[in-house]
Amino acid sequence: MSGREDRPGEGLGTSDPRGVGPGVERQQGVGPGGAEPPSAKADDAGRRAVGGASVRHPATSRGDIVLEGRGITRDYHVSGGFLRGTKVVHAVRGVDFAVPRGKTLAIVGESGCGKSTLARIITLIDPPTSGTLLIEGKPVEISGGRPPRDLRSRVQIVFQNPHGSLNPRQKIGNVLMEPLELNTDLPAAERRDRARGMLEKVGLLPEHFDRYPHMFSGGQRQRIAIARALMVNPAILVLDEPVSALDLSVQAQVLNLLADLQKEFRLTYVFISHDLSVVRHIADEVMVMLRGEVVERGSRDAVFADPQHEYTRTLFAATPVTSLPAIRARVERKAMRREATGQRHPAN
Repeated sequence: MSGREDRPGEGLGTSDPRGVGPGVERQQGVGPGGAEPPSAKADDAGRRAVGGASVRHPATSRGDIVLEGRGITRDYHVSGGFLRGTKVVHAVRGVDFAVPRGKTLAIVGESGCGKSTLARIITLIDPPTSGTLLIEGKPVEISGGRPPRDLRSRVQIVFQNPHGSLNPRQKIGNVLMEPLELNTDLPAAERRDRARGMLEKVGLLPEHFDRYPHMFSGGQRQRIAIARALMVNPAILVLDEPVSALDLSVQAQVLNLLADLQKEFRLTYVFISHDLSVVRHIADEVMVMLRGEVVERGSRDAVFADPQHEYTRTLFAATPVTSLPAIRARVERKAMRREATGQRHPAN
């Protein structure tokens, strides 16, 4: 990414929000004038129902898959109270997914649907009760203890609240260098150089290196959290509600940043959100979860154009409409003013 803070022309279009070209195969959509495209029948033939779920599989080469789950299940044994023994809570039930390199899988659903539990499995915090997790084609087994250092560096996470995930007593430079200290053998000088370079990648300035988290805005803190996650060159980034705590104009800037970084580093994103307006503008594939199960999965265009499951339709109906074109125009005007004055400002 260049020194520009905002990239309003990318990631927030209206007809094709991600700016995805013809190289990405769409399973279903709506043709000009609302007509069904010729490929719709072929797409319908490619659907299958699994346990009541509508699943539309994208055409993907197996060699392109970076993250895959096969029959992922996670059970918790919880106390049922006095004289009631324990009961089993099925947090995740037989979930399958596959995400190609450089693409985004959005996992959506209400609170308690299992999306955060699945994120903990993907980030190697919790092992699955059953099923197989594969990272870059290799099965992952962490039930016996902490995963090895090289494996931990391949998957990183960005949380919803950057203020809570940043140590208030640490300067930002130390926050960024810490993952390198824990996961690499790089000398201190190289760690500092990488940290300063990453600050610029996320739209901040080198002089921010010696400042503390409380000296930044919410959007800037989230940029710092993203920079920290990228310090160890991960292949997969799990984004757990990364913009839900930000106002709409800052959301647009952070989403643009994520799109830029994904393109530059060929990152694979797992984007967890309840905000379907955001999902529509960042996802390549959407997976809808309900009570630990996948009830619908397909390309972004297919799911939004023609949701098959009743729960998905209910989610869409309950989502307020956000005027992203208006936000985009405001961000563009702000960027143009900065370029016209030639001033160098950090991003929000």
